[in-house]
Amino acid sequence: MSEEPPPNDPLRGHPQSRLLTAADVADLPPAPDTIAPWADVGHVNLRVQDLQRALSFYRDVIGLTVTQKDEQSAFLAAGDYHHHVALNVWGGPATSPPQGAAGLHHFALRLPDRQSLAEVVVRIIRSGHDLLGATDHGVNLAVYLRDPDGNGLELMVDRPSSEWPRTPDGEVSMRVDPFDLDALVSSGE
Repeated sequence: MSEEPPPNDPLRGHPQSRLLTAADVADLPPAPDTIAPWADVGHVNLRVQDLQRALSFYRDVIGLTVTQKDEQSAFLAAGDYHHHVALNVWGGPATSPPQGAAGLHHFALRLPDRQSLAEVVVRIIRSGHDLLGATDHGVNLAVYLRDPDGNGLELMVDRPSSEWPRTPDGEVSMRVDPFDLDALVSSGE
């Protein structure tokens, strides 16, 4: 017996939306092979075990602002965007996946500059939440941690693309170098 999906499962969309089939698009011109270059990740939606605990972490520790909330979900953002992170307990609280299960490894929140990264790192440490690691990838500076549900979170600052390390043929060549967090938080940049 199949379980009924939660009534507000966003992957199902609105029940009156008409989904297309291959026959509906057969006569259209071919689509480009790649996605538009200005596309980016708009938000991540996480099913959590305890909505209030997750909300407290992303709001009070990470520093996102609540843009919408109800009994089963919360939407948070940086600045005036509608949401960068959504949290939900639709269909009841989540359970932790088994170790090594397929799924989200981590998601990244891109910060505008080193000072913004330093501020959130200090807030995390002062909250008593553990950091997992820090890396200079050449293309960005990254700090890693887990949220209260075990989801991987990367807080990062991009370098300008003109500074990215590249191979002789122009491919991006990310690296894994040490990143001095003490220097980050004490620089006052």
